[in-house]
Amino acid sequence: IKVGDRVSYSVFGSYAEYTAVPAAKLLPVPDGVGMDIATSCVVQGLTAHYLTSSAHADLIKPGEWCLIHGVGGGTCQWAAQMAKLRGHKVIGTVSKGKADIAKTLGCDELIVLDEVPGASFEDYESMDIVAKVMEITDGKGCKSVIDGIGKSTVDISINSLAHRGIFISFGNASGAVPAFPVLRLIGKSAYVTRPKLLDYTTTRAELVERADEIFGWLQDGKLQVSVDTTFPLDQAAEGHLYLEAGKSKGKVLYEI
Repeated sequence: IKVGDRVSYSVFGSYAEYTAVPAAKLLPVPDGVGMDIATSCVVQGLTAHYLTSSAHADLIKPGEWCLIHGVGGGTCQWAAQMAKLRGHKVIGTVSKGKADIAKTLGCDELIVLDEVPGASFEDYESMDIVAKVMEITDGKGCKSVIDGIGKSTVDISINSLAHRGIFISFGNASGAVPAFPVLRLIGKSAYVTRPKLLDYTTTRAELVERADEIFGWLQDGKLQVSVDTTFPLDQAAEGHLYLEAGKSKGKVLYEI
């Protein structure tokens, strides 16, 4: 990396016009990839990458079913596409207001849900999702469930698992997943993991390997990335309110 290179990073945890970043955390942005897309990649893209390539501990194989909640949102738009690139069959849940985006992701099946009154969030009680999943999978369930919703979907996720499937809980959009007895997993000898990105980019080599694969897919046109909207940096509060209302259909960026 040299002066003048286009780079992306995510180590700051706040907003500023200038930041000092360790060189080992910088990712070179290849030609043909816009800086808005590269910025989206360093959190959402890398998160989706480890969720679909590593967090499942190889308990799902190509041709098997994966359930991904909230595919109308940023991270799981990436995850749905990456799971398909891995050869998995994908069921996505999405709200009616974001179904237009979800339909472009290549999911094998979409479960379109009503929205919570007065909000843009999925109403996970508006349909018997487990029954629908079992219908789609011929009663077998999903080998992997990727869940960034949390409290509202934990029961759905566990009950949608196949035998020896894995519940990957990576987010808390509706609140934190409450504690539950591990004995609950015995019915299907199921697995559960609560991962985070930092544990899947522990070395420079691992970070670059993941980023390079993502950037390669972007250059080859195999991934589409939705940048929903951009706020000026002095409107950071408005950006947070936009996200909290569940309005985003992709990445929300701040422009300096």
